Amino acid sequence: MTRTLRPEHAPKVAPRAGLVVMALGAVYVVWGSTYLGIRIMVEEAPPLTSGGLRFMTAGILLGAVLALRGGLRRLAVTPRQLAGAAFLGLMLPMLGNGLVSVGENMGAPSGVTALLIAVVPLWIVVFRTVGGDRPGPLSLLGVLLGFAGLAYLVLAGHGAEGAISLPAAALILFASTCWSVGSFVQPRLWLPQDVFVTTVYEMICGGTIMVLVGLVAGERFTGDYSARTWLAFGYLVVFGSMVAFTSYVWLLSNAPISLVATYAYVNPVVAVFLGWLILAEPVTGPIVIGGGVVVLAVAIVITAERPRRKPLPDTPVPEDVAARA
Repeated sequence: MTRTLRPEHAPKVAPRAGLVVMALGAVYVVWGSTYLGIRIMVEEAPPLTSGGLRFMTAGILLGAVLALRGGLRRLAVTPRQLAGAAFLGLMLPMLGNGLVSVGENMGAPSGVTALLIAVVPLWIVVFRTVGGDRPGPLSLLGVLLGFAGLAYLVLAGHGAEGAISLPAAALILFASTCWSVGSFVQPRLWLPQDVFVTTVYEMICGGTIMVLVGLVAGERFTGDYSARTWLAFGYLVVFGSMVAFTSYVWLLSNAPISLVATYAYVNPVVAVFLGWLILAEPVTGPIVIGGGVVVLAVAIVITAERPRRKPLPDTPVPEDVAARA
């Protein structure tokens, strides 16, 4: 049985354009910069335990904010809802984000990592097709083009400076698949109607799993790290896990989904630029060509999947539009 994220409400006043621009800017820049933050953090800190503590801290802080604004009753969930949030915590923070941290710990450049994760919308189309849906020809073309660009990005630059190793690439691609699976099944899970409450338990459960797996794997988070590492950790907690996601959820309710979805091909561009600017990650030919093809493919899929506005009943269709139909 599916949950209803946004029940019908009375018509809302359109938000001011400035608020939409600010929220969209946060999603564009902050989410694009998290790959850089992870790359810096795992230079000293173990990838899974540091990432797990990041999500646990963010979940607790967000839960405290919600409790202050709505009381502890706002955080009440049923066992089934908690199980659904825990599954999302496994698929998204643990397998999705956690394996990205491991991949970057293996030396994957932050910009290339973002380009590999950018194929999430393409995986969604693949899952829909396997599930019996019939995406349009343009969507399928975008998927084929995207995976071709991905193959060129990884294989053409193999062994060159700034390239990603094949094991790290495989791990990050698996992470993108897990993130896609979690995103695909989310509407089919029993979850709290308040998406912020879902996020609290998702981050706490996912972070806890990451810490436990990291400890079993032999990781030790000593805390004896440089200010640079702690700055990256704090940035990921506050801006990556709280500000950007809150902005994203707000946009889903206050802006066209076709506009919100553009983050999927803006984030990689931001990540590649910041990796070059701050970490001096080289921007090679395969990154420009393969990455450009991936971004173009994602843009094609998002455009093809954009809902088409239908004419209202009894609304006459202009003659010039009818002539082009």
